[in-house]
Amino acid sequence: MQDGQDFFDEAYFNSIYNSTLPLYDGEQSDSCDVIVPGFNTAALMVIYMIVFVFSLVGNMVVVYVVCFMKKGRASTDIYLMNLAMADLLFCLTLPFWAVDAHFGWIFGNFPCKVLSGFQEASVYSGVFLLACISVDRYVAIVRATRVLPSHHLLVKVVCSVVWVVAGLLALPVAIKRESMYAEDVKLFICYENLMSESSDQWRVNMRVLRHTMGFFLPLVVMTICYCWTIVTLIPTRNQHKHKAMRVILAVVFAFILCWLPYNVSVLFDTLKRGGAFKVKTCETTYILNVVLHVTQVLAYMHCAVNPVLYAFIGEKFRNELLSALYKHGVISKRLLVAHKRGSVNSNRSRNTSVTM
Repeated sequence: MQDGQDFFDEAYFNSIYNSTLPLYDGEQSDSCDVIVPGFNTAALMVIYMIVFVFSLVGNMVVVYVVCFMKKGRASTDIYLMNLAMADLLFCLTLPFWAVDAHFGWIFGNFPCKVLSGFQEASVYSGVFLLACISVDRYVAIVRATRVLPSHHLLVKVVCSVVWVVAGLLALPVAIKRESMYAEDVKLFICYENLMSESSDQWRVNMRVLRHTMGFFLPLVVMTICYCWTIVTLIPTRNQHKHKAMRVILAVVFAFILCWLPYNVSVLFDTLKRGGAFKVKTCETTYILNVVLHVTQVLAYMHCAVNPVLYAFIGEKFRNELLSALYKHGVISKRLLVAHKRGSVNSNRSRNTSVTM
């Protein structure tokens, strides 16, 4: 690391997001520069803190609004509230990674394990919840299943199972992570301590697990369910169902836009380490390094995106938020009535409003 100003090298990059394999293979580890210039650690720290603030405020508002909805709370709302809680869990780790990016890991061994586990569990739970939402919409629209009072209890059970499974999948990382001193960067890092001969196989297995269970398999479920749902909705004139799908699809597309580039770049890197192909030039290795860094920052920004989508697309969300603010005396009744009157007039003039 060049005077602490350039972005972290191989070991430091691994300490931020569970990327547990060496960045270089064979002779290239000695001949290629592992530093990615142009990434300033102070700037990265600021970016993480900004994302933290927006994500914390936005997702707390989402949880508050859904809890405020005493009547009319749909199964999707329960899933979205749990999704907001997963984003909250993820964003609460960002200040620590922000400090880590610039000063190294100064928080000790136990926080290293706990925060790594929280981050891993939040990513798993987020993608699992999105898959659950896709199945829920498929059942409600394609199968036209009638919503029963017991359905909300089932949704809460499913959410509980999601959190338990995500926690179990995050345990290996939490167990293996340790705070240790890295001689190459002269800083403490939060890193997976693998000292046995089977460590390489363990690293590959963990990456395969993340690729399959943590992204691509849920993505397949979402793709199948939503494609089938959209095909069913196209010939119908039910505007309510069309509107209700727009927020959900926007959330899914935002997730794909933020996390797909990073998962693809990490998959490419995993295949390289597994010997599927050889990188013959340092320039190619450098490009892959840059892509990994950039897509990682994009993926981290995702935890602040969903509340923005709800606010700009979800009319029901806006109405519920204003109703909650009015109830607590934050806004006047005149503003609440004016907004609702504007929403009614808008719905009469054009069918583009969206419910959450």
